[in-house]
Amino acid sequence: MTCCSTLQLLPLLFASKRPIDPKQTPHYCLSTRYIDDKLLSTVSHIDGLKQVVLLTDGMDTRPYRLKWPYLTVMFDISPDRVFKVATQNLKDAGAKVPETCVFLHIPSEPSKILEALTAKGFNGNRPSIWAIQGFPVMTLANFEEILYLVGSMAMEGSYFLGELPAWLVETEIGKKPDLNSWMDQLFMSNGFKVKIINHAEIAKNYGKQPVSEDYGNVLFIAEQLRLSDDQMETWRRTSERIEEDGDEDGFEEL
Repeated sequence: MTCCSTLQLLPLLFASKRPIDPKQTPHYCLSTRYIDDKLLSTVSHIDGLKQVVLLTDGMDTRPYRLKWPYLTVMFDISPDRVFKVATQNLKDAGAKVPETCVFLHIPSEPSKILEALTAKGFNGNRPSIWAIQGFPVMTLANFEEILYLVGSMAMEGSYFLGELPAWLVETEIGKKPDLNSWMDQLFMSNGFKVKIINHAEIAKNYGKQPVSEDYGNVLFIAEQLRLSDDQMETWRRTSERIEEDGDEDGFEEL
């Protein structure tokens, strides 16, 4: 399995201030491989339809390079213009999405992403896994909107993982050693139990050595503890039907 695609490595290569030791693995590659492995291991344990939502910069190659299992439906939420150019370049290079899977694009520009996902067939009554890497997040309010979106649509027990930009974390908490509590509060307000993933531990598990320079981006994985909006609606309808059946039985007894 490839650690990082050429398209994904471009931002890292241009941003690097000094040559990278070939014996060391860039943090971005460690994050990418961790996300790759979690996505595949999670969907492999989902029976039937497997829903994957990718919040990206429009150049994510995961739909093409990963070995997705049968009946995987992938929703890419990203800037429309970038996605179209990247997709055409990938097709010209011969890249293809597995024939047994479905790949759907949702432009990130419209404010009604929830409605667009629903219209494309996303089902909040089925398990899903969401990943964010490279998605343009400008403010904390932007990320809170994403959390609200995932929290509203992801079924209880679903997962959300990815990277939170370093600049956003530094802006909100500065240099104080309270990252864990800040993350806990941020995610729990939307029904998620979150865990910060240490890059050094990932490198150790993969038999790699991370680069010595600071990366800053926060890698996380979070589990949805609340019911999705679809689950709540299903529960409401079921309760109403039970109450109606009980009223009819009681009327017949009278």
